[in-house]
Amino acid sequence: MCEIKSTIEILAPQLNQASVCEPILRLLPEWFGIESAIVHYVQEIDHLPTFLAQNQNQIVGFLAIKQHNEFAAEIYVIAIHPKFHGQGIGRQLVTAAEVELQRLGVEYFQVKTLGASRPNPNYEKTRKFYASVGFKPLEEFLTLWEGNPCLQMVKKLPSC
Repeated sequence: MCEIKSTIEILAPQLNQASVCEPILRLLPEWFGIESAIVHYVQEIDHLPTFLAQNQNQIVGFLAIKQHNEFAAEIYVIAIHPKFHGQGIGRQLVTAAEVELQRLGVEYFQVKTLGASRPNPNYEKTRKFYASVGFKPLEEFLTLWEGNPCLQMVKKLPSC
């Protein structure tokens, strides 16, 4: 795969971004291959603060945050255009989200992903990515997602 040289700008979180996020989800069937799940993500993204990663006026990635209460929020969904994988865009999006959450006083940041009890090389990479940005595995839930083990990963955000 050829590496695309890029200058990435992370845009402040905005609502109503489903129309620019959906095409990226559809380029990633290894992670987002269930149509009903894509439809659900798209519906939710419009109501969630969503950071966009932009390269020369093209949206190449995004991260949507769901805040559960004043203390806790989660990465609801994150996706990077496949041509831009491995260039640090996911890391930039996570950092931008953490800065915003710290500004809001959020203390705990979480993400849910496919658990290791269901071997999958793509999700193994996903778990390694989350670990590389500081998330720790907390618990694997076998019944939260129908037919799939859900690993909850968390991190404590530093205080401002």
